[in-house]
Order: sequence, then structure tokens, then C-alpha cells
Amino acid sequence: MEIIYRPYIDPEFEFLIERIYPPWVCIDNDSYKDCTLVKVDSANKHGILLEMVQVLTDLDLVISKSYISSDGGWFMDVFHVTDQLGNKITDESLILYIQQALCASRGGISKEARPPGRNVTPGLKDLAVEMTSKDRPGLVSEISAVLVELGCNITTAVAWTHGTRAASIFYVEDGLEGGPITDPIRLAHVQEQLENVVKAHHEEGEKRSVRLTTPAGGHTHKERRLHQLMYADEDYESCRGCDGSGSSAHKKGCDRTHVNIESCKEKGYWIVNVRSRDRPKLLFDTVCALTDLQYVVFHAVVASRGTLADQEYFVRHKDGYTSNTESERHKLTLCLVAAIERRISQQGLRLDLCAKNRMGLLSDITRVFRENGLSMSRIEIGTRGERAVGSIYVTDASGDEVNPNAVELVTKEIGESIIAVHKSHKWAPQASSSSRTSHKIHNRRIEEEEEDRPRFSLGSLVWSHLERLSSTFGAIKS
Repeated sequence: MEIIYRPYIDPEFEFLIERIYPPWVCIDNDSYKDCTLVKVDSANKHGILLEMVQVLTDLDLVISKSYISSDGGWFMDVFHVTDQLGNKITDESLILYIQQALCASRGGISKEARPPGRNVTPGLKDLAVEMTSKDRPGLVSEISAVLVELGCNITTAVAWTHGTRAASIFYVEDGLEGGPITDPIRLAHVQEQLENVVKAHHEEGEKRSVRLTTPAGGHTHKERRLHQLMYADEDYESCRGCDGSGSSAHKKGCDRTHVNIESCKEKGYWIVNVRSRDRPKLLFDTVCALTDLQYVVFHAVVASRGTLADQEYFVRHKDGYTSNTESERHKLTLCLVAAIERRISQQGLRLDLCAKNRMGLLSDITRVFRENGLSMSRIEIGTRGERAVGSIYVTDASGDEVNPNAVELVTKEIGESIIAVHKSHKWAPQASSSSRTSHKIHNRRIEEEEEDRPRFSLGSLVWSHLERLSSTFGAIKS
């Protein structure tokens, strides 16, 4: 038998490097008139780019441009960010939170730095109920009703639909005594009852899953986990995005997602170009797919131009190889298209909820929707103190748009605090990463971006920007 000796690497080594070379974060409001620069300089590790993007998107910040370099064991990134109204980031508590969150490995976040935004986070001890199944009207209503009957209080609920598939995560606690549910017999009963609900509308052999996970060191970010669930459900196999190698890849007026993957044999990279309609959290969804597929981003340039966004990534597999097989290239293409279009496919009227939290609230709301022939394409509900907050996207039973006036009548029947109804069928051009303040300002910014917009090879911009930026990183503002 051949014995192979491998070097032992202490798992604490990565944290030692971070202690020796702690992250530097600079919030720059002086360089540009229309955006704030967030500059990060840190020791590199797998997944660090996703962590940075996740912090910013969880604060509802819009990333209009980004320049990334992580070659040679060091990570340098610059984000051009604004708030949802196109304003610079000037709130001192928000700036403090960004600095501390991006340097979370160096210590906790102070009480003075509180995360604004609409993002809701589940409790660290909540039980996560994860499900994937065929999408159908009334599914969330039935699941939430069963959880209430089993004495489970839903603290956070997120659900996506994509094509004919649905993925959902319910974070629950004991509805009677509070706290985590740990009794293995009770957990097995909860899983059995939920499997019966999911199984009831599935044919023999159809894909479905129900999984209960107890927290161990915290939960994976809920939207990242939804991406992972849908990837495991192989929803990407039904995607029909445009392959960027074709002549129609950059056809004027086409707002479909285009992905083009080329091999750079000289450097051992894959060059991944993505063009799609611009929208919130686009960068997060793309980087999430690359990270979970075990690709490392060495260089990247991301920029928006009007209603479109261009992304270019120089990637290599985490193991260090770059396979040139057509099957792997095709799979990566489909997975990127799926990751980008999962949010786009979630059409509907957005209903913003803010109500006094109580056990069975989600079950009651979704039951009224189901009884009135409405379906939910996307849900994000959580708790903040004694209030339940979040959004629900509703369509008719066929997945088509509904009359806002009819929905408002239904919300009155619910009797809870539906505070706003937004028509959100598509990401509106005026809400792109440039600005929402006015049509005039929006057009002026588009003209400015047209002058310096990235061409086919965005990589040609990387080096000039990184040379300039590498000398401008400063110490953390305090």
C-alpha cells in the first residue's frame, strides 16, 4: 500500500493571518459627488468577497460599480455605493456599522452601530425548516397552518419560486414556552407532518425535500441558503439564458441574461462575462453562485449602465484547476443564469407588512390570500421586537398579475397592518443603480456612464483602476 503524507495545516492558521494583517476599511465620500466609495484591503480567504457584498446588500445599499483583485493572497476591493434613493452614505451610525461589519473577524459590533435596512435575521437558536417542492397555490398557507397546529411559532419565513419549483425556509421556536425545539420525538413528528403536506400534490418519483436543521454556530445567510436549496433541486436545468458566444449576445434591446465563458490559458483563468438587466442584489446573487460552485474570483469588474449591468470575472476552481470541458462550461452558464433570474421570476404586487407579532399571524394572512384566489411568489417576513415586518409578493392563481384594487380589498379583510402596496412586476429603469431622485438626474448619470462604460473586455480596466486604488487605501475611520 502506498502511503501519502500530507502536510498538516492548523485550522487556526487562517485566523492568525487575519490577526497579523487585520482588514482595513475606508469610507470615502470625497472622491465622487454621486456615490460613496467603500474600500476594503484584507488578507484573502475563500468566500471573503461574498461576505463583503452580503454586508452591503443586507443594508439595502445599491452597488453601481466594483473593482476586485484577490491575487497573491491579498484581497483589495472598491465598491461604489448609494442608498436606494441614489444618495451618498453620510449617516455616521451606518458608516460605523459598515466598518465594523466588514471587520467582524476582529471583534464584535458595538451597540452604537445598528444595522438599518429592511433585512430581517432569524434567531440563532431557531429551528430551520427547509423545503423544496413543486410550486402550487396555497403551499405556504398549508405549511404555516401545520406548523401552528404543531405548536411552532414562525419567527422568520422566506420563500422563492422559480419556474415550476419552490424553495422555502421557516425559522421556528416553541410556540408555548419559547426557545428552541430540541425534543427528537417532536422534531420527527414535525418533519413527518410537513412531508405529508409536500407529498400530497406530487406524483411518484417527483423531486421534493423536507429538512429540519438545528443551529450549530449560526445559520447560513437565508438568501444564500435559498440559492443553495434551488441549486440542489436542479432548477437551473430549466433555464434558457442566452449564451454570450452567439451573435445575439449583445443585441440591442435584449434584456435577457447573457453569459459568455472563455478560457485564458496563459493565466489559467476562466473569463466569465455576464450581461443582464440591472437590479438590486445582482452582484450578491452572481457571487453567491460562483462561491457555492467552488470558484475563486481573482479579478473582477462590475458596472451598471442605464438599465443594464456588465460583470466580468477571472475565476479558477478552488482546487486550482480550470477544466475546459463543454459540460462544465455549460453547467456554470446555466447556474449563473438561474442565480440571476430567480429574483426576476418572482413577479407580483409587493405588500409591505408591519403588524403586531403573534403566533399564527403568517398562517392567517396566507389563508385569506388562498381563499381569495391569490398566490404568493415570494415571501420575506421576520420579527423585530414585538412587530412582524417584511414583504409578500402576490399574483393570481395562474401566476399572472392582479388588480391592485382587488388586493387592497383583500388586505382589509386580513385586518392586519399592510402598510403599502407596490406594483413590482419588473425592476424599473429609474430604480437602477444610478439614482431614483429624478428622471433628469438619471439621464445625466447614464450619459456619464456611457463615456467610461466597460467594453467587451472589462478586464482591460482592472489594472489601471487597481494601480490607482492600491495606493489610496487608508486606515479605518473611527
